[in-house]
Amino acid sequence: MDFEEYRTYDATGLAELVATDKVSAAELLTLARDRAAAVNPRINAIVRDIPAAEPGGGPFTGVPFLIKDLGQDYAGTPTGAGSRALASRPAPEHSTVVQRWLDAGLVIFGKTNTPEFGAKGVTEPVAHGAARNPWNLAHSPGGSSGGAAAAVAAGIVPCAGASDGGGSIRIPAGCCGLVGLKPGRGLVPSGPGAAEPMHGAAVQGVVSRTVRDTAAMLDVLRGGEPGGPYVPGIPDPSFVSCLDTDPGPLRIGVRVPSAITPHPHAEAYAAVENTVRVLTGLGHHVDELPQAPFDDAVLARDFLLTWFVSVAFEVEEAKRLTGAGDASFERDTLIMAALGRATSGVDYVDAVARRHEHTRRLTAFFESHDLLLTPTLATPPPRIGAFDLPAALARSADVLLKTRTAGLLRYTKIVDDMVDDNLGWVPYTQLANLTGRPAISLPLHWTADGLPLGVQFVAPLAGESRLIQLAAQLERAVPWFDRVAPI
Repeated sequence: MDFEEYRTYDATGLAELVATDKVSAAELLTLARDRAAAVNPRINAIVRDIPAAEPGGGPFTGVPFLIKDLGQDYAGTPTGAGSRALASRPAPEHSTVVQRWLDAGLVIFGKTNTPEFGAKGVTEPVAHGAARNPWNLAHSPGGSSGGAAAAVAAGIVPCAGASDGGGSIRIPAGCCGLVGLKPGRGLVPSGPGAAEPMHGAAVQGVVSRTVRDTAAMLDVLRGGEPGGPYVPGIPDPSFVSCLDTDPGPLRIGVRVPSAITPHPHAEAYAAVENTVRVLTGLGHHVDELPQAPFDDAVLARDFLLTWFVSVAFEVEEAKRLTGAGDASFERDTLIMAALGRATSGVDYVDAVARRHEHTRRLTAFFESHDLLLTPTLATPPPRIGAFDLPAALARSADVLLKTRTAGLLRYTKIVDDMVDDNLGWVPYTQLANLTGRPAISLPLHWTADGLPLGVQFVAPLAGESRLIQLAAQLERAVPWFDRVAPI
């Protein structure tokens, strides 16, 4: 087998070849490593090598795989979280999801690039440098699972580990022409080192090129763990068994403008309009919503407030574990941490408690609709460096950080600017995280410049099966697997 043939298989297909002795696990690993050697210097997707172990038995035996360098611990290998502070601290044990991937027979051989603590929608950490989009190297693959998405889009592996605390599976999937499913809260474990990251808003998953790989990986990952907070409700049929069952006619509400981005890019509208035509042709009923079924302006601020506090905690925890000082962290991270420390406990609890209000509003919407449709991105994937702090603001921030008065930034317009800059191009994804609902990004549109721009479907509680059914139906109607990034 050569790379061109390797590229024509998804993970499920490669596993079938190994199971029937048509190719060996060693041969597949060599192909994956050779492809990485050829393209990784240009896309900077893989930032750590892992000595590959002999695969165990399981549904994905022998398939090469990459895990994210954030929240996916591999015993003996550092989980750097995109930070210089954690670059040399080996993980003491495997994360539960990593162990489940190993038990499924996947051959893990590296870790992928991520922004520091996963705190941005682009992947440009100082520790490792920017990951680049295989569809156009001047553009970002998104974040925080940007390295994972770049590796899959470039053909290094057919599927890779990812995670999502505010869109970090769906944003890179939308930027790189991939399938990205964020499971609902509690379905996939986060242990043993954590129970509910970001109060359950952050979850583990994958990015892939096919719906069947996404479904099969969810079957591998689903279910609680002894130290976890839940015994999740799991549907009796497997998620893979949903692939060949059409969802029946669905009522889908669609919304493109948002309070943060009242005038999305024309390509975001085009992505949804094209999808609506396909959905209508498949017999679904689509309503254009006159307004969002939740207060998206308040939700965005609630999200950022809790995000800043989480970053403050991550910085303090990294300092405690390693003895690192402020010089080991990025300026933007220190600004977010300062804003988090300046947030009162009352304001933090208020923002977390308000998630229930957002959830109730979304639940009311689902009383009359089966799914919510939005673009995944409000603009095409941004260029590398698009969100760098302006020089004057960077100098001011440095002074405030040095004098330990950066918390005063909460009284300036910087928070408004961070909402506009960091969420303005991705205002749609945080909803599913704060409400704990499942959501999926599908590669149903490419811009006139040849860049992917995905569409997102959000489902009610326990709606993963319906999302997979619809995604498989759309994949059959508008196939995307044969579209190959030009790298």
